[in-house]
Amino acid sequence: MSERFPGFRVLDQAGHWDDATRAVVMERVGRPSDIRFFDAHEEGTATALFDLLLDQDPENRLVPVTAMVDARLAEKQTDGWHYDSMATDPEAWRTSLAALDVDAQELYGTEFAACAAADRRALLESVRSGDGEWRGFDRERIWSLWTRYACTAFYSHPAAWDEIGFAGPAYPRGYKNIGIGKREPFEVADAHPDEIPQTRAQR
Repeated sequence: MSERFPGFRVLDQAGHWDDATRAVVMERVGRPSDIRFFDAHEEGTATALFDLLLDQDPENRLVPVTAMVDARLAEKQTDGWHYDSMATDPEAWRTSLAALDVDAQELYGTEFAACAAADRRALLESVRSGDGEWRGFDRERIWSLWTRYACTAFYSHPAAWDEIGFAGPAYPRGYKNIGIGKREPFEVADAHPDEIPQTRAQR
């Protein structure tokens, strides 16, 4: 259960979705698909990377992001474009994960996934905020690749919807209470509204 939205569970709304919508959502909460694109070593590196990017606890992950990203890459479900300065997404994933291991070996004498959590965090921050290219990659663009895939996977999963109070697909029921601060009967108020950054218009 979400700490921000106590008592809220998006799957309680499944009865209000049509059959096709319900099937798509429920498939995401079943057993994660087998790894088909990443090899075993890449899987470990990718998982360590995603845990850092999304602040997931390795002992209690909410969302199987690695399996979801792997399925996209195995099925060639990319964003339909890539930067002209970079290889295609599948190739960029393989080479960038290998580059993380090269950095980790040079800095800490072990592969990225085996580094201490603080070392992995420091290494990743150096990739994000360093100067010039990183291992042949434009830093902003490789960061974009990693975070786009990570966030797309994470926020397509009902466990993440529980955390942010999102009630899932509106079809076919729809919404009737439109406006800032208005909720549907099935939605739950944020238990910590003081932690939400205000927009200039709200101040």
